[in-house]
Amino acid sequence: MSYLRLLRQRPVLVLWLAQGLSVLGDRLYALAVMWVVYAATGAASLMGMVAVVESLPYVVLGTAGRHAVARFSTFGRLAWVDAARALVGVALPFLWSPDAWGVALLLVGVFLLGTLGALFDPNLGALVPDLVEPARVQQVTGLFDLTGRIARIAGPASIGLLLLVVSEVQLFALNGVTFAVSAVALGWLARRYAMTAGPEVERSGQARPTARAWPTVRAHPRVGLAIGLHGVALFCSAVTAVGMPALLATRYGAGPAVYGLVTAAVGAGALLGNPLAGNRRSSGWLGVYCAAWAVQGVATACMGLALSLPTLVLLAAVTGLVTPATSVTLRAHLGAFPPAERLRLMSVDQTVIRAGGTAGMVLLPFLVDASPRGACMVGGVVVAGAALGALLVASRALRPDAVLPVSAAAHGRPVVAE
Repeated sequence: MSYLRLLRQRPVLVLWLAQGLSVLGDRLYALAVMWVVYAATGAASLMGMVAVVESLPYVVLGTAGRHAVARFSTFGRLAWVDAARALVGVALPFLWSPDAWGVALLLVGVFLLGTLGALFDPNLGALVPDLVEPARVQQVTGLFDLTGRIARIAGPASIGLLLLVVSEVQLFALNGVTFAVSAVALGWLARRYAMTAGPEVERSGQARPTARAWPTVRAHPRVGLAIGLHGVALFCSAVTAVGMPALLATRYGAGPAVYGLVTAAVGAGALLGNPLAGNRRSSGWLGVYCAAWAVQGVATACMGLALSLPTLVLLAAVTGLVTPATSVTLRAHLGAFPPAERLRLMSVDQTVIRAGGTAGMVLLPFLVDASPRGACMVGGVVVAGAALGALLVASRALRPDAVLPVSAAAHGRPVVAE
C-alpha cells in the first residue's frame, strides 16, 4: 500500500512509468545486442567484448569524470541525455550490416550508449530521493527498484512476441523509443520543478556541486565497506550468469525450458522480496545488507551441491528473495546523504559494480568450464565469506562514520547517522 500512496504523487508516477518502460527497453536491447553479435560472428568471445565495451565508460567516468557526471545532475539535463540515447538506438538498425563493418559500428553504438548511461544512472539515482520527504526515501527506492524486477520478467516474456513482427536488430529502435518517452517525462519534471518549490538544483538550473570520491568514502568507512562488498558480489555473480546453463546441462541433462524456469524462480523471489525491502525501517542497514549477501552466497554455493531440480529451483527463488534487500538497502542509505555526497557515492558504487561485474564475466567463465558445480560453490562461498567478514570488520575495527552537514538542497533531511 505504501507504493500505491507514492504513486498518487504525479511526479513519482510519471518518472516511475517512464523508467519502467525504459528499463524494459534496456532488457530487450541487452538480449538483442548479444544475439545479433553472435549470429553475425559465431564468436562467443565477441559477446564478452560487448559487455566490456559497454561497462568501460562507467569505470572511466566513475574514477576520473566526477565533474562530467555532475554536469548532468538535473532532470532537464538528463532529458537531453535520454534524447541522445534515443537517437543512437533508432540509428543502429539503419547502420547495421552482418559483416565486420557492421559489427564495428554496433560496438561504437554500444560504447556511446554505455557513456550516456554512465552519465544518466548515478544522477537519476541521486535525484529520486528528492521526490519525497526524507521519511519515505526507503520506500521510493524500493518502488524504483521494482521497475527492474518487473522488466527482468516482462522482457524475456515479451521478446518472443516482438520477434514475430520485428527483427532482432529492430529491437534497438524500440529501445530508442523508450528512451524518447523517458526524455519527455524528464523534460516535464524539469519544467514542473523550475516553476514550483521542487528540488533546489532544478529551480536554479545549476548542476549539483561535486564531491571527491576518496575523502567522501574515507569519511564513511561503512559505506565504503558496503560498496566493496557489492563489487565482490557482482564479480562472483558471473558464476551463475554464465554457469547456470552449463550446470543444468551437465548435472541434470536439462535444456532451455528448465533454464527459463530457474530464471523465473529468481524473478518471482525478487518480486516477493521487494516490498519487504522497500518498507523495512532503515535502522541497522549494514547488518541487513551483509546478512542478505551472506544468505545469497550460501544459497548459490548450495546450488552446486543440490541433488534435485526442485531443490535447485527453490535455492534460485531464495537468491531472488534476498536480492532486493541488498540493492534497496544500500541505495536507500545513500539516498539519505546530502546531494553532493549522495551523487558521488552512487557514482562510486556504479563504478565498482560495473568493474567487478565485467571482470567476473571475463575471468570466471574459465572456472565454469572446469566445473560448473565447483564454480557455484566457490563463488557462493566467496560472497558469503566477504559478507560475514565485512560485518565483522564493521563491528570490531571501524570507527564511527563522520557526520556531514545537511545542505539546503537536502530539503531539511536529517544528518546521516551510521
